[in-house]
Amino acid sequence: MKILEETADLVKEKTGEAFDHLTIEKAVIGLFFTGVKLSNGAGGLCYTPIKSIPKAVCCPSSAGRIFNPEHLNGMPVKEVLTGLSSDEPIKTAVAIATLNALSAACWKNGVTGDYVITKNMDAQDAVRMPVEKSVAVVGAFIPTLQALKARGGTWWVIEQEPETLTEDEMPHFIPAEGSSKIINKADVLIITGVTLINHTLEGILAAAKPDAEIAVMGPTASSLPEPLFKRGVTVTGGVVVTQPDRLLEILSTGGSGYHFLDKYAERIVIEKKKR
Repeated sequence: MKILEETADLVKEKTGEAFDHLTIEKAVIGLFFTGVKLSNGAGGLCYTPIKSIPKAVCCPSSAGRIFNPEHLNGMPVKEVLTGLSSDEPIKTAVAIATLNALSAACWKNGVTGDYVITKNMDAQDAVRMPVEKSVAVVGAFIPTLQALKARGGTWWVIEQEPETLTEDEMPHFIPAEGSSKIINKADVLIITGVTLINHTLEGILAAAKPDAEIAVMGPTASSLPEPLFKRGVTVTGGVVVTQPDRLLEILSTGGSGYHFLDKYAERIVIEKKKR
């Protein structure tokens, strides 16, 4: 079973009978992030994969690529979660935002696990990158790349859009295609949560060294972590929405993380307990 579907089953189990009665109260597909508020008041976020939508032009060619806007608000969450396995990236993004909202509700209701959650902490601060360790970054995390440039040593950045990299980062660039050999060399692997949307995370984790330290980061990676930890991830870094109404308003007017982080959503780091 894939990570997202396994997480959905876990959330359903932890939510109990209430799961069948939960609906989407409001959803916003913003320029940078997609957000939802559930009927129980919980909010969730996911990156909006605008560039992944083929032929994203008006009307006929785009209509089936999203949930029907007339029915999304009020839609049962169990129906929305069917989008987790969709090849349509916007449907998957809405479903992941819903999964993250459900996870936040679980934590609020006291659900715990074999992990520790630290609030108001950036995931970057939880990842150990000593200079003698090789590091592969999947996705151009600017703070991570800045830290690696200052650190030196062996590191790579695997990115589908090399134009997002600066001139001094390009010598470390590895195309996403055929990157498994590099992933297998890395002592530390830092992965964008966007890989959940394009369904590439399973393949990346399967290619990782068995003893690698692996972090999955970004607001998209804000759900119950057990399926990730089972596959070798040691740290996840995401957010918990604290003011869903205000957050959705910000997203609806083109807001990005700069406009809501630490205001309407708090950063969290989830680390697997060490045995």
